[in-house]
Amino acid sequence: MSATVVATLVFVFTLAIVYGAYWFAVLREEDQETRQLRKRLKTSKLPAAVFKSVGKAEERLSSVGAIDRLLADSEKLVAPLHRLLMRSGLNITLGTIVLASLFLGVVGLLLGQWLIPLWEGQLILAAIFGTVPILYVRYAANKRIAKFEDLFPEAIDLMARALRAGHALTTSLQMVADEIPEPVGAEFKLLFDRQNFGMSLPEALREFGLRVPLVDARFFVTAVLTQRETGGNLSEVLDNLASVIRERFKVKRQVRVMSAHGRITGWVLGAMPPVIGVILFIISPQLIRLLVDDPLGRMLLGGAAVLQVVGVLAIRKIVDVEY
Repeated sequence: MSATVVATLVFVFTLAIVYGAYWFAVLREEDQETRQLRKRLKTSKLPAAVFKSVGKAEERLSSVGAIDRLLADSEKLVAPLHRLLMRSGLNITLGTIVLASLFLGVVGLLLGQWLIPLWEGQLILAAIFGTVPILYVRYAANKRIAKFEDLFPEAIDLMARALRAGHALTTSLQMVADEIPEPVGAEFKLLFDRQNFGMSLPEALREFGLRVPLVDARFFVTAVLTQRETGGNLSEVLDNLASVIRERFKVKRQVRVMSAHGRITGWVLGAMPPVIGVILFIISPQLIRLLVDDPLGRMLLGGAAVLQVVGVLAIRKIVDVEY
């Protein structure tokens, strides 16, 4: 077993011991205290909303104090990732994502030192490993937003029916939070709780529009705010908005069907060069070694990688049809 493999195993084992000790000494006791607090509050006469506000701890960027302060000081730098994490709905902290990226980056670097002789390739492999947690958060956020977009017309219809039945706007928000499943219910629950605990409704609606990066959500916020300022039949406005959103869904599905051939072609063209390179490395490794060992070959590989990235981005721009 080589020294690099031994160093990797020692690093992973040491990290596991440190994290296990931290969980046993700190996190476990905090969880026990939180459970005991919730148990005492359940037996009290406090309203449900007060119980939830008391049981919910202040949002922190990390459970480790030093990392939390460091991320708080770098707020502008980590703000995009923090917003992406909030949109994903994952029950993890920003510090966990940052530490996971750093850890996987180190693992990728050590693995690259073992497999790849060039330091450029080692850095590329480390960067690929380090971006895996961020890509996972982005995937979860896109999946959650897509589900929100599917359920959003149903939520607007429910609000319109509640308004026609004589309920107030805030009551209709609470009905959506209780009746519509995740993630729409959770976002409307947060919207209702914020205005219920002192934030003005226009400000809470604007925060809702910032949290949900959809044009439909901004249409909804604009419609409600405009109606509150100018008056009018809000239930009819919401009915029309739900109808417009459903028509946009039809156009979106038609566009995806018509652009399916181009997207598949883009995937094939993007995957073809690296797949052919791997096949050649397996069949005739001496040809690939010539590119790796010779300085001119390394320059050609770097240029090919840059052109490959540019080509993939260009194809994605072509097949990404706006609707």
